[in-house]
Amino acid sequence: MKYIVDRIEGEFAVCEKDDRTTVDIRLSELPSGVKAGDVLVVEDGTLRIDRQQTKERKAQIEKLADELFE
Repeated sequence: MKYIVDRIEGEFAVCEKDDRTTVDIRLSELPSGVKAGDVLVVEDGTLRIDRQQTKERKAQIEKLADELFE
């Protein structure tokens, strides 16, 4: 399963799941330094930040924004 951190609200991260529904996850249950836009994956029952997917997703969003404002 994969989650994308939409935003941080207080002590929770609002995360979008693969099916586009959202779930609130306590920051204490997430890796240190998690931020909006991070891609989280479940590995061995724990969540970790997938730095490569996060980087690729950010590049894709930047490309779409550049195309939109050309």
